[in-house]
Amino acid sequence: MIAYALLIGLVAVERLAELVVARRNLAWALARGGVEYGGRHYRWIVLAHVALLVAAPAEVWLLGRPFLPALGWPMLAVVLLAQGLRWWCVGTLGHRWNTRVVVVPGLPLVRGGPYRWLRHPNYVAVVAEGIALPLVHTAWLTALAFTVVNAGLLAVRVRVEDAALAH
Repeated sequence: MIAYALLIGLVAVERLAELVVARRNLAWALARGGVEYGGRHYRWIVLAHVALLVAAPAEVWLLGRPFLPALGWPMLAVVLLAQGLRWWCVGTLGHRWNTRVVVVPGLPLVRGGPYRWLRHPNYVAVVAEGIALPLVHTAWLTALAFTVVNAGLLAVRVRVEDAALAH
């Protein structure tokens, strides 16, 4: 359980690093006439991600979920791959990456890096991590609940982002 709590803590620190990068990139975008779209759903995304980081270890602790190596190690690998994909997205988009939907007028779509193959690769990372992080320590209720909530949020988010990018 201590190792799992450490993993959750490291993911939380990573999320805080994302917010620092996003805040810096938001200032960059706004200084260049960037426009934010769909801000109303953003707080729900933040809440869902905070809930994931609280619920997974709570489920492990409260319900005595065991670490099952045959499940836990592969899920840890998925978590690490998801982090790699997420930061590949951040690096590819540079100043244009954000946790919010912000479009700077006149900039072309990015078609390099993982965007060469997928329209929304960062969301692939979010989905993979949302399933895998709880399952590292068999917190299957959290994995299921987050997946359902996240599917609804991502349906809204992708529609907002696609509409924003079409402008």
